[in-house]
Amino acid sequence: MTPAKKKDKSRLVAVTFDEGSIGRSSSDIEHERATAIYDLLEENSFAPVGHEGGPYALQIGIKENRLVLDIRREDGKPVIAHLLSLSPFKGIVKDYFMICDSYYAAIRTATPDKIEAIDMGRRGLHDEGSRILQEAIKRKVKVDFDTARRLFTLICVLHWKG
Repeated sequence: MTPAKKKDKSRLVAVTFDEGSIGRSSSDIEHERATAIYDLLEENSFAPVGHEGGPYALQIGIKENRLVLDIRREDGKPVIAHLLSLSPFKGIVKDYFMICDSYYAAIRTATPDKIEAIDMGRRGLHDEGSRILQEAIKRKVKVDFDTARRLFTLICVLHWKG
């Protein structure tokens, strides 16, 4: 970890999943999850509103059709757990899954132009889901857009149960 990262308290240093919330996934989904976690930990901006004791560890889960963001300090001391309705995400996640399936099928057989067109649509849906997430948590956790994008990927992984 670079010295700048060590000093920055408004960041995540660990991300885990509630094991009861995730199912078995395809290798493509597992790769997406690992990449999103790696990218998220490498660069993020994450600050629970009204708390300045980071850096933070985050456990993500689903409980009773709600997204659970269990935020703790790096040492494991609880900060706060936020429960968010999953309703605003259902449509966008469903559409995102459909276009991801098309994308993964296309990269195996389609022309570069077709792959690029599908990928543009996929990125557009991902951006939309990221904005929905950023709006849903803005009173609870302050995140930048890139952090919201990586968190949205992880929310998708939770929905994509085997």
